[in-house]
Amino acid sequence: MERGPAREAAVSAQQAETAGATPASPVHPESSRGRKTAESNGDAAPGLEFPRYFTLPGVDPFDEVEWEIRSAVIGNEKGKVVFEQRDVEIPKFWSQQATNIVVSKYFRGQLGTPDRERSVKQLVGRVVDTITHWAREQRYFASEDVLLSFSAELKHLLVYQKAAFNSPVWFNCGFEKAPQCSACFINAVQDTMDSILMLARTEGMLFKFGSGTGSNLSAIRSSKELLAGGGTASGPVSFMKGFDAFAGVIKSGGKTRRAAKMVILYADHPDMVDFFNCKVEVVK
Repeated sequence: MERGPAREAAVSAQQAETAGATPASPVHPESSRGRKTAESNGDAAPGLEFPRYFTLPGVDPFDEVEWEIRSAVIGNEKGKVVFEQRDVEIPKFWSQQATNIVVSKYFRGQLGTPDRERSVKQLVGRVVDTITHWAREQRYFASEDVLLSFSAELKHLLVYQKAAFNSPVWFNCGFEKAPQCSACFINAVQDTMDSILMLARTEGMLFKFGSGTGSNLSAIRSSKELLAGGGTASGPVSFMKGFDAFAGVIKSGGKTRRAAKMVILYADHPDMVDFFNCKVEVVK
C-alpha cells in the first residue's frame, strides 16, 4: 500500500516522541477511516473521521505542485483550429492532451471574458470548495479539522489525477445553484403522446447539464398497431429519430460534445427487427 507524505511524517514524529518509551497500543488502520465518532451528548448526530494520507496540516496541496503557463489548442482533421485558449495555468506533469480536454470541456465562463476560468486551481478549487461547503453545512465530519483534512485530501487526489469526478460534476459543481451531478439517468415513458413529448423535454434538460440518459421505449405501441382515431401508430423507432435529433443538437453540458443516449426495446416487441436494423439504416 502506498505511503503518503502525511503518514510518513506522522510515523517519524511518533518515533521521535516515543523513543525510549513504552510503545502505545497499536491502533488498527481501519479503526478511524470511515467510522463515526461517539459523542457524549447522546442524541447528537456523530460525524465521520477522515485521517490525512497524502497531505499535511497547514499545507495547501496546490502549493506543492509545480505549475506552468500553456496554451490549449485543438484542431480538426483539416488543420483548422476549433478551440483555443492561451495562457492557462496547468500542473507541469499534466499531458497536453489532458490540458486540451480539461480547458475546452470543463473550464467555465465565456471565452475572452474575465469570468472565464484560466487555471486548474480554479476548476479543482470550485468543485472542492463546493463539496466542502456542503459537508460543513450538514456537519458531515466530526470536527472542522477533520473537514479540512477531507478537503485537502480531495484536492490532492484531483490535481494529481489519482481520482476524477464524472463530467456533470466538473460542469456544474460550484457553478449552478442546484448542480446536476449524476452521470446518467434512466427514464420511463408511457404509450401516450403527452408522456412521449415529456420524455423529450426531460432528456433535453438532462443533456443541457451534461448527463446522459437511458430510456426504455418498450411501452410504446408498435408501428403495426392501429390508432383509436384511425391510421397506424408511428412506433418507437420513429420516435427514436426525434429523440436522437435532440441528443445531437443539445450539446452535453453546453460544450461541444454530443450528448450520450441509450435506448432499450424488449426482444418481444413487434418492432424489434426495425429497432435492430435502425443503426444500419442510419449509417447508410
